[in-house]
Amino acid sequence: MNANPPPIAFSDGKAPDAMRTIGEVSSALGIRQHVLRYWEEQFPMLRPLKRSGGRRYYRPEDIQLVVTIDRLVHRDGYTLRGARLAIAGGGGEAERPVAAMAVPAAAAPGIIPQLQAIRDGLAAALVAD
Repeated sequence: MNANPPPIAFSDGKAPDAMRTIGEVSSALGIRQHVLRYWEEQFPMLRPLKRSGGRRYYRPEDIQLVVTIDRLVHRDGYTLRGARLAIAGGGGEAERPVAAMAVPAAAAPGIIPQLQAIRDGLAAALVAD
C-alpha cells in the first residue's frame, strides 16, 4: 500500500486539513453515508470524531482510509475481511483479493470475460447512482 497517498481534493472551500462531515465525505467520494457508517463497524481503525448528537467529523487521515477501503473493496476485489487484514498489515490467504482466488481461465474458458463484463457493468451502475 502507498504510505503517503495524495490528499483528496475537495471543492468546498475548506482548508485541506479541515474536518468534514459524513455528508461532505459521502458527496465528494461518491460513497453513501450508510456505507461509511457500516465501514466504521467493520474497520476498527476508521474512527471519525463524534460530537454532540453523534455528528461525525472525518479528519484527513480518516478520509484517506475511506479512499483506501473503497479501492481495496471496489477496485481490487478484496472482501471486507481481506481489506481489513490488508490495512492492518496482516498476511495470508484472507488478504488476497477475490479475483486472485478465482477459477483459472483454462478451467472455465470464456467465463472470465463474461464475469469481468458483469463486474464492470455493476461498477458503472454504482457510479451512476
